[in-house]
Amino acid sequence: MNFFTKFQITFFCKNIGIDSFGNKYYEQNNVSKKKRFVIYNGIEEASKIPAQWHRWLHYSSDEIPSEFENVQNVWQKSHLPNLTGTKFLYSPKKYKGYYGKKHYQTWSPK
Repeated sequence: MNFFTKFQITFFCKNIGIDSFGNKYYEQNNVSKKKRFVIYNGIEEASKIPAQWHRWLHYSSDEIPSEFENVQNVWQKSHLPNLTGTKFLYSPKKYKGYYGKKHYQTWSPK
């Protein structure tokens, strides 16, 4: 997101709230169909939006998420960003991915 867009959102939209990752959520003022925006804290990664805020951002709910909804249960894991394309990508033991030994033979013409 460029500087001018962030400037417009920050000054011409109403700040609705902040999630646990520090992302800020905004809604347009004085418009019949109010658009909703998010300004990410750090890297712009869509998977950093919690489920409650995703629901609000995509008009599935008009209820603004509270801090009490963001409390995790014991069985829930904490958030990890999308690690595809990094050295930390998920790779099961059978298939070691791009960085390990192949478990198949490549075809080559004779």
